Amino acid sequence: MISINFRDARPIYEQVRDGFRQLILSGALPADTKMPSVRELAGQLAINPNTIQRAYRELEAEGYIVSVPGRGSFVRERSDAAAARRKELLKQLDALAAELKLLGLTEEELAERMRGDTHD
Repeated sequence: MISINFRDARPIYEQVRDGFRQLILSGALPADTKMPSVRELAGQLAINPNTIQRAYRELEAEGYIVSVPGRGSFVRERSDAAAARRKELLKQLDALAAELKLLGLTEEELAERMRGDTHD
């Protein structure tokens, strides 16, 4: 399901979060699927349960999963997860575009970049 690459520069919780994010968006984990328990997944991956908990917390904050007290965490509807991710990415894009403008990038150059017309 999820694999950890210890040579990857990203922290382990990000690898776990990103792995589940891909599985959810691709439909490999359909809506209402119960996520593995924190303890179970930590044991399978031989990593600290706090690392899994952090990944789950971020997935929930991003709208990919929902926690039900006493029952565990479940995958949210794919369209809800995709909409939440789009919202987050657009927020990041807005911040990057604003900073690039401060650094002298024109709106035309930014538009070219968005169309993929540049090779920088």
